[in-house]
Amino acid sequence: MGALLLYVCFTLFLFSLSSLPLYSVSSSTSSSCKLRRRFHLNEIHRPGDVVLGGLFEIHYTSVFPEWTFTSEPQQPSCNGFDTLGFRHAMTMAFAIDEINNSSNLLQNITLGYNLHDNCGALVVGLSGALSMASGQEEQFLLQENCSGAPPTLGIVGDSYSTFSIAMSTVLGLYKMPIVSYFSTCSCLTDRQRFPSFFRTIPSDAFQVRAMIQILKHFGWTWVGLLVSDDDYGLHVARSFQSDLAQSGGGCLAYLEVLPWDSDSSELRRIVHLIKTSTARVVMAFAHEFHMINLMEEVVRQNVTGLQWMASEAWTAVAVLQTPRLMPYLGGTLGIAIRRGEIPGLREFLLKIRPDSYGNNMVRQFWEYTFQCRFAPPPAGWFEVAEAQCTGLENIENMETEFLDLSNLRPEYNIYKAVYALAYALDDMLNCVPGRGPFSGNSCATRQTIEPWQVVHYLQKVNFTTSFGDQVSFDENGDALPIYDVMNWLWLPDGQTKVQNVGEVKRSAFKGEELTLDEENIFWNFESRKPPRSVCSESCPPGTRMARKKGQPECCFDCIPCSEGKISNNTNSMECTSCPEDFWSSPQRDHCVPKKTEFLSYHEPLGICLTTTSLLGTFVCVIVLGIFTRHRSTPMVRANNSELSFLLLGSLKLCFLCSLLFIGRPRLWTCQLRHAAFGISFVLSVSSILVKTMVVLAVFKASKPGGGASLKWFGAVQQRGTVLVLTSIQAAICTAWLVSASPAPHKNTQYHNDKIVYECVVGSTVGFAVLLGYIGLLAILSFLLAFLARNLPDNFNEAKLITFSMLIFCAVWVAFVPAYVNSPGKYADAVEVFAILASSFGLLVALFGPKCYIILLRPERNTKKAIMGRGTTKS
Repeated sequence: MGALLLYVCFTLFLFSLSSLPLYSVSSSTSSSCKLRRRFHLNEIHRPGDVVLGGLFEIHYTSVFPEWTFTSEPQQPSCNGFDTLGFRHAMTMAFAIDEINNSSNLLQNITLGYNLHDNCGALVVGLSGALSMASGQEEQFLLQENCSGAPPTLGIVGDSYSTFSIAMSTVLGLYKMPIVSYFSTCSCLTDRQRFPSFFRTIPSDAFQVRAMIQILKHFGWTWVGLLVSDDDYGLHVARSFQSDLAQSGGGCLAYLEVLPWDSDSSELRRIVHLIKTSTARVVMAFAHEFHMINLMEEVVRQNVTGLQWMASEAWTAVAVLQTPRLMPYLGGTLGIAIRRGEIPGLREFLLKIRPDSYGNNMVRQFWEYTFQCRFAPPPAGWFEVAEAQCTGLENIENMETEFLDLSNLRPEYNIYKAVYALAYALDDMLNCVPGRGPFSGNSCATRQTIEPWQVVHYLQKVNFTTSFGDQVSFDENGDALPIYDVMNWLWLPDGQTKVQNVGEVKRSAFKGEELTLDEENIFWNFESRKPPRSVCSESCPPGTRMARKKGQPECCFDCIPCSEGKISNNTNSMECTSCPEDFWSSPQRDHCVPKKTEFLSYHEPLGICLTTTSLLGTFVCVIVLGIFTRHRSTPMVRANNSELSFLLLGSLKLCFLCSLLFIGRPRLWTCQLRHAAFGISFVLSVSSILVKTMVVLAVFKASKPGGGASLKWFGAVQQRGTVLVLTSIQAAICTAWLVSASPAPHKNTQYHNDKIVYECVVGSTVGFAVLLGYIGLLAILSFLLAFLARNLPDNFNEAKLITFSMLIFCAVWVAFVPAYVNSPGKYADAVEVFAILASSFGLLVALFGPKCYIILLRPERNTKKAIMGRGTTKS
């Protein structure tokens, strides 16, 4: 904005000095307007019923004479003839000539034109614009309050954004329609500041978005940006930073402003920054001379291995496409104005002759092309040539870019701009009276056309060119944007070629689209593949990004996800936790079901315990078979055979109940395991207790006067005592199951990556009472047996009961701390081991010696032997 204000202030100051062509009312009469001073400009004029203006850079430098407050102002000198600028002007002349010869547009209306040279200077361009808006007539009469048609009803131009800003700022006050073919600054979309500005070239805002789409397509997230020090470059910089942040497409490694002058130290610093940066992609939104100065320094420092991206301002610049620069610029990708075809333009250009327009600009073009000179030479012309121009030279025989129409880009925009104005005028003049868009449904007429009326119709223009492109303007005056994507190809023979490899466009239905022909893109690298340009490599799945402190967001470290968390996308910002029953995979990129752990029949520990349980059951069956077969022998009869059979049955149940602790816990197994375990062991211990009590009663009955004690220990009393003691345990189990039943539970406290299936006891009190009751009976049995250990052997087995109960109590005393400190399946294993160990202790201690006598020492299994051994011992 500062540059714009400086330009405008400077321009107004020059206007105040030079008395530019502005009309003033004569003091002698109020019926006429008089031109105060004529400003002599390079122009090509053709009269018409309606005149359109054009501003083109036909000369690219201007020399301003020194001015003083006392001297008469002089005209600037325009130097450096630009052939392409002249072709731009001739393209507008061709378009108007084609419209005049058309039977479909502006019938009975002849279009004229005023084509002005801006000489590459804002002051000259703005002077030309004001000159076209005010006219060059010396004097004209005021009729109907000066309501006649202005000399020019629309202007095509200017090329530079800064020039268009200044021109639109002034002429926009009068709603003069301006259609630019090359001004891309996004600031010109501001309808409050520039209400009558239109353009047929996409704005920098779309160009920036197109560049960002290309960056995202190739994954280039770390790029450098170079811009020119003017409205064009500075607006691009702001727009690019904003759009890049919104799209999340990457970060800028650096942003540098190229100086207008060839400041060698500043260029040296910028190129050194480019050379040392890790960014391998460099975008440049700059003008031709900026790039020429920059590339000289690039060559000097030999900065290779970069992927350049060119803005439309220098994509097609031939002076940069030289064998000397192609090692550095080969493979450049650029955004170019849409290329079009204009049938008949070549024939029109071939008809140009020095006397066709009677204008110095055509003569200068002729002298520049044929390197000759007319006599006398035109003012301000600096070339010195020996040959004399005749005006009959054949331009078709010259190798000149003037006739190279293979790459019509600005010309195509000029062509569309002229036709847009023509269609607006045609729609306006075809208005049906009474149905017009203006006050009172009125229409404009040829005699009363005003610029703001043209603006109204220009906003609604919609037509299709012969090349197939639709032309219309949005609410900001921008045409439907479309760009070609160009690639600088370095051929093996050293020649260069700029080829079209895609397009970026926006349509009303599909939005913005990028189309690339990647197979035909030339990459100036050994790999012949697109380069990698990232600050940090992408974080793979299983990691998350952690920004590096003090650096852009594209610079980050990849942190592996912690256990139990995953990231299944590239460049994840956070790791997400797995669901409760899942755990992270080793790569941390997906969740897998947690491993389940329980005491299984298929693992070695489970197999071992199952085998031991079945072995104990099998041994019980064998012992039961032995006792059944020898039930009439004295050994079996002397040891209370009924209680022995009951004890063997209960021990078999103890062995079998251990199987309920193996396998996946289910509700019924959890409820049954502790109940079966408690009842089975109470049945066993109560049988031993009753057996011990019987031994004591029998011994007491053998003494004089002790026979009465046996009546309390008959068979019925023995069975009843066992049943009552067992029923108490059954009642404990029933109360426990009803109040707080054991249930299967998924335990994740032991291992984060495993689900331990276990049975929670439900009520710790219930479990403690169950174990406590078993322990009470066991201790009572142990004490009674211990007291009876010294009784005669033929009357009791107290020693065996004492030893068996000692084993039983020792196992279960050790069980409690081991069970509490064992996690998961190992708690079940400890309980099974305690059940099996205590069961085997009872089985072996109580029935081992008896089976030994029955099977191996049958001579001792007689009443005489038992009684005899007892008598002898007595």
